[in-house]
This record gives sequence, structure tokens and C-alpha cells, in this order.
Amino acid sequence: MRTSTHRRFTAPIAMFAAAGLVLVGCSTNGGSSSGAGDAGEADGVVTIYGTIIDTEEELLNESWAAWEEENDIDIQYEGSQEFEAQIGIRAQGGNPPDLAIFPQPGLLADLASRDYIQPAPEGVASNVADYWSEDWAGYATVNDTLVGAPLMASIKGYIWYSPSQFAENGWEVPTTLDELTALTEQAAADLGGPPWCAGFGSDAATGWPGTDWVEDMVLRLSGTEVYDQWVANDVPFTDPQIVEAFDAVGAILKNPEYVNAGLGDVRSINTTPFGDAARVLGTGECALHHQASFFDGFISDPENGNAEVGPDADIWAFITPPAEAGGNAVTGGGEIVGAFSNDEDTIAVQEYLSSPEWANSRVALGGVISANTGLDPESASSPILQDAIAILQDPETTFRFDASDLMPGAVGSAGFFSGMVDWINGASTEETVDAIENTWPSE
Repeated sequence: MRTSTHRRFTAPIAMFAAAGLVLVGCSTNGGSSSGAGDAGEADGVVTIYGTIIDTEEELLNESWAAWEEENDIDIQYEGSQEFEAQIGIRAQGGNPPDLAIFPQPGLLADLASRDYIQPAPEGVASNVADYWSEDWAGYATVNDTLVGAPLMASIKGYIWYSPSQFAENGWEVPTTLDELTALTEQAAADLGGPPWCAGFGSDAATGWPGTDWVEDMVLRLSGTEVYDQWVANDVPFTDPQIVEAFDAVGAILKNPEYVNAGLGDVRSINTTPFGDAARVLGTGECALHHQASFFDGFISDPENGNAEVGPDADIWAFITPPAEAGGNAVTGGGEIVGAFSNDEDTIAVQEYLSSPEWANSRVALGGVISANTGLDPESASSPILQDAIAILQDPETTFRFDASDLMPGAVGSAGFFSGMVDWINGASTEETVDAIENTWPSE
């Protein structure tokens, strides 16, 4: 699987809310059984726990192998599909890893607020200040204290298309949402059928691609302030601005004239694995598809037709346009590295992982990107990843983390996911937003 949003592709989603409940029994004296605040003794071994598994785990180990040898530190990584559920249990039980790679800033913040996570050491803080935007630093900050550093990243909201098909039909890449609507109408007319394809299928996480659609629309139609308030539930799902975003998505995904090209009808969206759209994109049956930067790996997979990704190749992509031309806000995902211990070796590893040197090492191995501004875009393994890096490094870009990853798990990775499934299956927007809003934990 691709990108840094590993948890969505590799396992059933553990509840962040459940992780919080596990920790309720912690002592209230500000300390922790993990020894937070204790320097400890360096032993030449640093343990890291995260969600990254299989091929990406192998690449992760490869990315720091030379550094391990040079610094005489053995990094022992453990990847698990049960990370979200187990990290809180380990912390409370006094057996946490030295470092953890958190795919959800909310889970890191919960543990940090209970004094399980060390404040970022000076070298890490310096790297974050030098190589990461304020937006990214904010996701690693809890109660005004930096508690970690970003690692990898992904850009969401790309719309994939065939440059040759656009040229043949005289279609232009849209620069506003209104132009995207006009393009959809024109493509449907020219093709005599649906131009869009979509798949929400992802085992226990089915529905997440729909949440990405809604998040993009909230950000573009209502701006960053409303987006942030929505994440905090200061603007509820039932707010007219969120309803507007759902309806904007529904104008495409719930319209049988626009979906589901090469795959079925509207309801087939839920039963279609999200990666299957790569196949019909490659064959030309589908003209438009909304998915994150990682999707180039699916498109170029031989099992999906081995299409080439590039501005002059078989398939390329543009970012979902803003409501008004010139906007540059994007959504995305990523990870934050937090420390449970602060011995000399752990600090050294944490500092290395926050550096441009590590970012270039890992990105050069393929399949991922980073928002580290010291990253050389040429290190990326594909043109779309190079494009995504350029967006992340642009000082004019406003980045917002995936909203469902910031919300409590009972909402973001449960109620929101299942709500999108019900919505595609025919539930009204009003019924859907009411149901999702009711999953917010009580105070």
C-alpha cells in the first residue's frame, strides 16, 4: 500500500476514543509509569512502534540503515495493525516504545496531554523550526509545547485524468469549482455517459475516500477557519456550511449521469475497492477520479494496466480547484514522531528523523513524500510526487490535515466513514449529518 496514511489501507480502524478511555485510569500527579521526564540510560538500542508494515516497513528500515551503522545505534522498528489500540495500553502499562510514529495528531495530543510524551528536544525543535511550516508544527504542538516532529506526508484532493483525452475533446483543466462543474457536464455530454469513477471500498474502513471529498469541499467553500472549527465540533456536521459541502460532493457522486464510469451505478461506489478506479482510468473508461498523491502507485501497477503517470503521459492530475481562482489551500495526511523516553540515543534518532537527510533518504526509495522543506523534489520517485512536494514546500500553500484523522475516532474513523456509506446508499444529507454529529463523544 502507498503513502503515509497507512492505517486506512492496512487494518480495521481502532478507535481513538477507545485509546483515550484506556488512559482514564492514569495517575493524576502529572507523571507517568513510562518514566516521562526521566533521562534514562542509553543502551545503543532505540525502539520505534508504528502502523507502517510490509513493503513500506522494509523501506523504512532501509532508509536509516546507513545512519544506524555510522552512529552505532540499533533502531528496532515494530509495525502493527493494532497501533491505535495498543499504544495507549503500552503507555499506561509502563512498556511504551522509545519512539512512536503517530498517523493521527489527535492520538499523539491525547497521550501528550496525559504526560506520556516527552517535549521535543532542542535539536528536533530546531529542525521543525527550520524545515517545517507553521501548519505542520502546529499538529505536533500540544498546549503550546512542541512534542514531536512530522515525518512523511501526502497531498489529497488530486483529480486524475488523461491528458490525451482532454486534448482530443478540447477540455481544459479547471481553475475554479464552477469550472469543474462545467467540465463534468461537458464530459458527460461528450462521452454519452458518466465521466467520473469512484470507489469507497476499504474493508472495515470503507467510506474513507468519501470523507476526503467532503473535507476538500469544506476547505474550499468555507475556508480554513470553518474547517478548524468543524474539526473541533465548534461548527457541527449539521451546520449549513458542512451541509453545503456534502451537497457539492453529492452533485457529482450521487448523480447517476456522472458516476460510476466503468464500474457500475452510484451504489457501486461502496462495493468498489478504492484502488479499482486505477484500472478504468488506465483503460480510458473513466475520465475523472478524485484521490490522493499516493494513487500513482495504483495507476502504474501492472495489475491495473501499468499506465504511465506524468504531465505528458497516460494519466496526470490536477488539484481540486478552489471556489475562486488563485486559492492554494490543500488537505493531506501524514505522521508525527513522538518520544516516550529521552535518553541520548532516542534523542539522536528523533533528531535524525526530523532532518532533511532522513527525508531525502526515505523519499529516494520511492512511494512517499515529506513536507520537510529541505527535501530535494528530485528525490521523489514519480512526477506526481514531485508535484506534491512542490505544493507542500510552497510558502503560499495553506495545509490542513485530514479532518477525520483529527476528530475523535468515534467520529472520524467510525461515524464519518459509515455515514458516507449510508449517504451513497441513499440516505439524505440531513439524515447523514445528523447521524455523524450524534457520534461525537459527550463532554
